[in-house]
Amino acid sequence: MVVTREDLLRHCLPVAEVVARVGTGSPDTLVAALNQLDTAALEATALAAHAAGWLTPKEAGGVKFGRLTRADAASHGLSIDVVDMDGPAAGAHTHPRGEVELCIDLAGEPRFDGKRERFIAYPPGSQHVPTVSGGRMLILYFLPGGEIVFD
Repeated sequence: MVVTREDLLRHCLPVAEVVARVGTGSPDTLVAALNQLDTAALEATALAAHAAGWLTPKEAGGVKFGRLTRADAASHGLSIDVVDMDGPAAGAHTHPRGEVELCIDLAGEPRFDGKRERFIAYPPGSQHVPTVSGGRMLILYFLPGGEIVFD
């Protein structure tokens, strides 16, 4: 399956629309809304893009990463980035306007920050050291306004 950046972005847009509409202020409400989406095509497209090698072209501290799009009107004001990880990130970061992850298993039974959910949402002002345990994950993360502060 040959996948383009545009293909993957098209499949990400329903997630971005829900995040933009619901907002990150109430993570439980947002995750409930996101869990109503059928993400099978998005996940398959992300895995195909990752297998093709262009999705996570950079690496730092054992974490592979890449950016699908910056925050703009076409992405409902969200940047969409991707990481491939199997341990902790190099350091903490803060989400000035919140953050949403779509977690896709690559190996084992991974948990993101101790959670086994498909979608994870953090409220504005939250901080964490992203950590995958129990396996390896491909994570698409959606940032309102593209705002993230690395500590």
